[in-house]
Amino acid sequence: MSIRKAISFTCVLALTVGAVNAQQNLKLWYNKPAANWNEALPIGNGRIAGMVYGTTAAEQIQLNEETVWAGGPHNNVNADDKAIVPELRKLINEKKYIEAQALANEKMFSKQNGMPYQTVGSLFISFPGHDNVADYYRDLDISKAVSTVSYTVNGVHFKRETFASFTDQAIITRITADKPNAVTCTLSMQTPMAKHAVSTANNILTLNGTTDSRSGIDGQVKFQAQTKALNMGGSISANDTSLTITKANAVIIYTAMGTNFKNYHDLSGDATAKTSAYLNAAIRKPYAQALKDHIAFYQRYFNRVNFKLGTSANSSLKTMDQRVKDFDNGDDLALVPLYYQFGRYLLISSSQPGGQAANLQGKWNDKVSPPWGGKYTININTEMNYWPAEETNLTELTGPLISLVKDLSVTGRDGASKIYGARGWMAHHNTDIWRISGQVDKAYYGIFPTGGAWLTQHLWEHYLYTGDKKFLSEIYPVLKGAATYFVDALQEEPDHHWLVVSPSMSPEHDFIRDKVVGSVSLTQGTTMDNQIVFDLFSNTIAAAKALNTDKAFTDTLINKRDRLPPMHIGKWGQLQEWMEDWDKEGDKHRHISQLFGLFPGKQVSPYAHPELQEAAKNMLISRGDVSTGWSMGWKVNFWARLLDGDHAWKLIKDQLKPAPAVNDKTAQGGGTYPNLFDAHPPFQIDGNFGCTAGITEMLLQSYDGDIALLPALPTDWTTGSIKGLVARGGFMIDMYWAKGKITKLVITSKLGGNCRLRLPNSLKGNGVILKPATGNNSNPLFLVNQIKQPVIADASRLKGMQYKPAKVYDFNTTAGKTYILTSN
Repeated sequence: MSIRKAISFTCVLALTVGAVNAQQNLKLWYNKPAANWNEALPIGNGRIAGMVYGTTAAEQIQLNEETVWAGGPHNNVNADDKAIVPELRKLINEKKYIEAQALANEKMFSKQNGMPYQTVGSLFISFPGHDNVADYYRDLDISKAVSTVSYTVNGVHFKRETFASFTDQAIITRITADKPNAVTCTLSMQTPMAKHAVSTANNILTLNGTTDSRSGIDGQVKFQAQTKALNMGGSISANDTSLTITKANAVIIYTAMGTNFKNYHDLSGDATAKTSAYLNAAIRKPYAQALKDHIAFYQRYFNRVNFKLGTSANSSLKTMDQRVKDFDNGDDLALVPLYYQFGRYLLISSSQPGGQAANLQGKWNDKVSPPWGGKYTININTEMNYWPAEETNLTELTGPLISLVKDLSVTGRDGASKIYGARGWMAHHNTDIWRISGQVDKAYYGIFPTGGAWLTQHLWEHYLYTGDKKFLSEIYPVLKGAATYFVDALQEEPDHHWLVVSPSMSPEHDFIRDKVVGSVSLTQGTTMDNQIVFDLFSNTIAAAKALNTDKAFTDTLINKRDRLPPMHIGKWGQLQEWMEDWDKEGDKHRHISQLFGLFPGKQVSPYAHPELQEAAKNMLISRGDVSTGWSMGWKVNFWARLLDGDHAWKLIKDQLKPAPAVNDKTAQGGGTYPNLFDAHPPFQIDGNFGCTAGITEMLLQSYDGDIALLPALPTDWTTGSIKGLVARGGFMIDMYWAKGKITKLVITSKLGGNCRLRLPNSLKGNGVILKPATGNNSNPLFLVNQIKQPVIADASRLKGMQYKPAKVYDFNTTAGKTYILTSN
């Protein structure tokens, strides 16, 4: 290494140590290596990712690249299904649900269930004699996106820093020792992929591989990982499959990855050329500069939000796994902001502009066949991944999801036309990197034709947060295509002549258990379907109005929307899951799909629709709290929208309990693994994102025509602050509170326009004239769509809801101006 690089290396070491100590509260730290993957620490730059185990004798960094998926370009639409759909609709209209399910089970099934996301493999760094160590420490500093391991062997202190560089597109590990000539290690690579080869040339260790074939689709993604070491002192040598560094003062290891993937229908890229370009560019930059650039890039996103909540005595003295075990004691409030920010860290690290959307495992997967294929499950899980993006000031990170939806608007035309004989586009409950739009899994799960429509909600929400008319004009055809599908596909049900989705099902749930057929889920007009289609039509109507276009089409949508079914409140006061009153009180199913209209939808309001709020609450109480991890994350958002901060806080406590072991078949609920990953179980990343979104909803809501501040503040969160949140309408919010009241509020208006505030206490500000709010909010980005009055089976079951009083004010804002309000 050059003298210049050596000096930079030394300087950054000193700077990093001081900065890390200052950010102790944003570290996940441990006093032992990871014993398994759920204890390893995740790093990623959106495109590539790693899991750092922190082992001493043989460090393992498990590797991923976002386009390593089985199979190749295809669509799984089964055109044979088209003949079955009219028969199913007829049977359902005749209420012959068992017969309809039997027919679907027999004839309407997936021939190909989507392709799995797959691992690249692992880099191993073996250290001779590092079996028995002292002073062991490892961490992940989420304020910098850097993982550190340190320990002492025979009087020599060793340290490793690892990060997935956002700016240099490589995973970089620096190994140092406090005595010269002490670093000796061997680098090797392994992979569980069947088609692979490991080789060395020019002191570069290379892993080449091809992904698996599945369901008759050949594996066509060619991937490569290259690893090169730069040694300071000592020597480096190679054999056929490994590199050995001997008696170096320090070593910097670079691992780059690439594939032949260009897009979902083009695999003409050159994996070797890509990987070599990434590696060569990375090793040209001095380590100090690479680390500085990486941290600066990451902090551009991460530092936008700062969250503080009380104090936690001695919490920094506990390892993270111990903090999770002890969280129920209630004296570690500081874990809440850390867990919250960990969700933002994961989104920054798994979803970067120009790349692929975060999948069921973000970008972290060590398997050839991960749980549920690691795909995009679009009957909630993919959407949940992006719930925190807009409101926690990460709007650019929605880009990969928006690109996925745009792709589906093309491939989904096959699903619409070849299965349902409709125009427009649609997708079922699962897709993958190839953007499949046909049914996956058996009929009990797979005939859910509103997954694509749900995804479009994120496109509209991006506009509501940014006010970007150019973006709206770009995605309007996607909204229109999704709405067009339902214009054609909605069916008139015979009892009330409402327009409904048929056939469909409420995700992964049944209403009949038949001895012969088994689970019966197939029906029409489920509550979630009705709510999703209402949102889609409403959003498309509003988009066309904002763009001053397509009046004839919007008139059609208005007419169709008026004929959608109302929500129903059933015989025990519950918000029904189906149009029929089939809900079983005490049912603990993980999906609570009929509450889509409560969250993430905007159709259930505590002020406009208190009876629906109460019916939603009754359903939540019946379903219970403890469930799969992602379900508990969703429930945090539900209880926040119900303005019950204490119950939302209870769900967070349920979430932050140690997850059961992966092989524990008796486990009834999810929880949190030692590395803070969410457990379904096993690992699914959506619970992390869902909980971060839920905590935000407890502190700020902007869906109901105003910006509600501290709407669901738990009793225990008496004092705190959060800076950098974003409300719809382009308002950035900094907020400080004490004793449950806001003491200071800073609002920056990006777009201008009316700002309507719902406050727990009175505020005042120089030059700010707060007027009591009347009528509808004049700001079009706060439009509230009117819903039909619900059908109520027994009004006596509804006892009324009580909410804390709030003050609602309007004031006019100028784009780019900041307003400061303080308590009276």
